[in-house]
Amino acid sequence: MVRPTRLHYCQYLLSTPVNYTLTHFAEPSESFSHDQINRYLSEDRLTPRLLWEHVKNDLVRTYAN
Repeated sequence: MVRPTRLHYCQYLLSTPVNYTLTHFAEPSESFSHDQINRYLSEDRLTPRLLWEHVKNDLVRTYAN
């Protein structure tokens, strides 16, 4: 079985507009169990700043300043 990584979790957050639960993350995945994701999240320190650094280049502005 594959272990979840920061990349998997960031992709999940980007693709999920509303439901951010461990169950929702594990549900469609044949690779991860709820327990694996829970262990990953309890061990990894993903701060908002780090998440922003991963996704800021992928966002598209829809308004003008």
